Amino acid sequence: MRTRPLKVALLGCGVVGSEVARIMTTHADDLAARIGAPVELAGVAVRRPSKVREGIDPALVTSDATALVKRGDIDVVVEVIGGIEPARSLITAAFEHGASVVSANKALLAQDGAALHAAAGRHGKDLYYEAAVAGAIPLIRPLRESLAGDKINRVMGIVNGTTNFILDKMDSTGAGYQEALDEATALGYAEADPTADVEGFDAAAKAAILAGIAFHTRVRLDDVYREGMTEVTAADFASAKEMGCTIKLLAICERAQDGGSVTARVHPAMIPLTHPLASVRGAYNAVFVESDAAGQLMFYGPGAGGSPTASAVLGDLVAVCRNRLSGATGPGESAYAALPVSPMGDVVTRYHISLDVADKPGVLAQVATVFAEHGVSIDTVRQQGKDGEASLVVVTHRASDASLSGTVEALRKLDTVRGVASIMRVEGE
Repeated sequence: MRTRPLKVALLGCGVVGSEVARIMTTHADDLAARIGAPVELAGVAVRRPSKVREGIDPALVTSDATALVKRGDIDVVVEVIGGIEPARSLITAAFEHGASVVSANKALLAQDGAALHAAAGRHGKDLYYEAAVAGAIPLIRPLRESLAGDKINRVMGIVNGTTNFILDKMDSTGAGYQEALDEATALGYAEADPTADVEGFDAAAKAAILAGIAFHTRVRLDDVYREGMTEVTAADFASAKEMGCTIKLLAICERAQDGGSVTARVHPAMIPLTHPLASVRGAYNAVFVESDAAGQLMFYGPGAGGSPTASAVLGDLVAVCRNRLSGATGPGESAYAALPVSPMGDVVTRYHISLDVADKPGVLAQVATVFAEHGVSIDTVRQQGKDGEASLVVVTHRASDASLSGTVEALRKLDTVRGVASIMRVEGE
């Protein structure tokens, strides 16, 4: 074993960063044995250096992150500060000054992953980011290494624990959205401002990363269709149960049937209770992968939190340090396919539509005519009426999302349709 330690700079020492530092210290001997050389925490960059951090030598703490990554003796920079800047500049500087990088920064990778990979390649360094997508769940490495010889057709999953906790509570207890969100906040699953989670921004960034790896195509955050879950109601869950379904916020990345394009989207959807993703409870994550040779695979586990995310960071750290010792680098960006990313309107899916209509003869015929005019076939219809008012629930066969959206807009214009109470896509069948 080499006796000179590999030096690690840690950017950020919050929930995840403090766990990374703790594990590096408590598991130092095991890490050294697995890597072939000891690893040493050489510096920790934080915003408030005066704060006492248990288990970390104050002499290692600095507020000058730029000076830390430019030291020249740093072998690996671990970035867990998040956001776009200064993370982007710090990672670029790390490559320029001889360090490889391990990051958990989904937002940055979804926006500028191609540029960061290019910078790593120019300087012959590694960029690893297992922790950016699903916490402790090994997902990125299996996609870009274990399945490298296969053709992946679809990646569909629950990649945000906060939203899954909320929807699971609504499903299991009958709670409304706000009540479930309040409980998630009280338990620490939701941030004080939960917008990034409940509006799908977090999941969309992860979807961009997954789609890029799965389809060997550059997919940016702007390419991902995003729809939040704040409008999901207890009535939606009641309708889902009548269909033998539940509701999940899903990230779906898929290759078109002709193989000529890809799509990436995030939105709430009904899925059958028989689908493996339907049984994912609480704040857990799971990702379902479909490929030509391997068939169907599912990856499941805790998708967030200090220890789970730190586990993924340390796994990358071991891999990068091994590469450092051997003088090699791991897989970089694979974007050779360069497939176009199709808009949401091209996606073929099913709709569950709940309408408030007048309870009088001919309404169903009018509604059916609108569907026919837009080339959308109806699978099932359920109608209930009372005191001149009625609810009409329509489940469609598969059609383009553009056709389905056009159908809904036309339905809104009918005099007999008082309102469109709910629109939900149906997936996983």
